[in-house]
Amino acid sequence: MKRIFFILVALIGMATSVHAQRYCYVDSQYILDNIPEYKTAQAELDRLSIEWQNEVEAKFKKVEKRRQEFQAEAILLPEEIKRQREKEIADLEAAAIALQSRYFGVGGELFNKRTELIQPIQDRIFQAIQDVAKEKKYAFVFDKANQSNLLFADPKYNISDLVLRKMGITVKKK
Repeated sequence: MKRIFFILVALIGMATSVHAQRYCYVDSQYILDNIPEYKTAQAELDRLSIEWQNEVEAKFKKVEKRRQEFQAEAILLPEEIKRQREKEIADLEAAAIALQSRYFGVGGELFNKRTELIQPIQDRIFQAIQDVAKEKKYAFVFDKANQSNLLFADPKYNISDLVLRKMGITVKKK
């Protein structure tokens, strides 16, 4: 009998502690969209991406032009010159691929620039979320943005504006 009593008390205690936890959510995309530095950083990343993409495309166009020129005159060329031109084309293509990888590959310049510009902003947001959660005694903070598994969220539990205020950013209501 005592054993059943202790189990019952333990279950009631666990149920009470579960209900005592507080939950809220943020919309990180909404927060980012309201941070001027983020918009500036994103514009810089977009500009660099377009610039580098144009440079890479120009290299590949040069390779394609050389390949077409070679195919047009290949019949008339001696074997040695054919091999030399094929090697030149292969080297140009390898250089274009290397440039593409340098700019857009894993650990490439775009990745590094994104880390340099965006990471400090994300760190500030994360710190503000932690500060608000501690002040308001939230046990869990979910993110509504970017394909989250949050299927429904009551707007009264959205602390995104609190996070922005914590960061010193005022949002004009629509």
